[in-house]
Amino acid sequence: MAIKQDYYEVLGVPRDASDEEIKRAFRKLAFQHHPDRNKETGAEEKFKEINEAYQVLSDPGKRSKYDRYGRVDVAEGFSDFGFGGLGDIFESFFGGFGTPFERTAQRVPQKGDSLQSHLTLSFNEAVFGCSKEVEMQRIEFCSSCHGVGSEPGTNPETCPDCRGTGQVKKVQQSIFGRFTHIANCSRCGGSGTTTSNPCSQCKGKGRIKVKRKVMVKIPAGVDDGQRLRVDGEGSAGLYGGPSGDLYVTFSVKPHKLFHRDGSDILYELPVNFAQAALGDEIRVPSLDGRIDLKIPSGTQNGKTFRFKGKGIPYIDGKGRGDLLVKVAITTPQHLDKNQRHLFEELAKVLPRTEPPPDV
Repeated sequence: MAIKQDYYEVLGVPRDASDEEIKRAFRKLAFQHHPDRNKETGAEEKFKEINEAYQVLSDPGKRSKYDRYGRVDVAEGFSDFGFGGLGDIFESFFGGFGTPFERTAQRVPQKGDSLQSHLTLSFNEAVFGCSKEVEMQRIEFCSSCHGVGSEPGTNPETCPDCRGTGQVKKVQQSIFGRFTHIANCSRCGGSGTTTSNPCSQCKGKGRIKVKRKVMVKIPAGVDDGQRLRVDGEGSAGLYGGPSGDLYVTFSVKPHKLFHRDGSDILYELPVNFAQAALGDEIRVPSLDGRIDLKIPSGTQNGKTFRFKGKGIPYIDGKGRGDLLVKVAITTPQHLDKNQRHLFEELAKVLPRTEPPPDV
């Protein structure tokens, strides 16, 4: 049989490739171009070439003749299009063509689905923490059959089609060899059991959707947009697997006095010209009640005073941020006759500020 191209090129290996290198190359290319998986035009012909090359190069005698003469006769190496026994090779290589999920036992414990919820908090609730009730819908085990799926007092039977494995195996023979397909049992849906007397409450499913209210403890210091995970408050798992989790996302309402910056809070303190120039002592608000702030004389607009540990509690509970008080000097918009007179007198003795000269 005249070859179409170099067998080594077909498998993509050098002429001095080891048996293991040839085997690895064949596995990769055959899996990629097998007609049951690759529906592209030319995949079948490519697969035949790959198989033809492998059957020659994997046999020491045939490979030796090929290396010497550049060909191997049909009678010496190929029958039935060269695919005899290839199904067994594929099954030993890949374990059949079932997907990895289908080849896995169906009763492996599976964690339940996680759920999402949303809560709106006041500024103080977010700062100091609180407990809130969350309403949701989740999947739970049926309270009537306790997840079995059959009426109380009865038991499920082993599925006759899959004999309790949850899987069915189909073997197909073609000119390409013998191929094994593994899939979920259509009769039991992969559970391995059937019931002739399904539970009236859950219709034989073993699980039902219910409304639940869960009390969630919110730690001090949460911020807008942050998310809290509540372990085990999601839907029930399968085959003994744990329940999923509940994720609660927060929206925090703004405060009328404070602005939050991470774990610090900012407060803008309005003062008049006299307070800033002469100095003053003012009781300013904080999260813990009013505290004394001494404003020194000559304080400029924008001056910020820091109170350590008077801010937001850290989310891990280890300390707090700071309170920042920023001075905002206010300009009176309406002056009575006496006030105007005093400002006019003051203007006579204060140095007049001028813009810098042109450069």
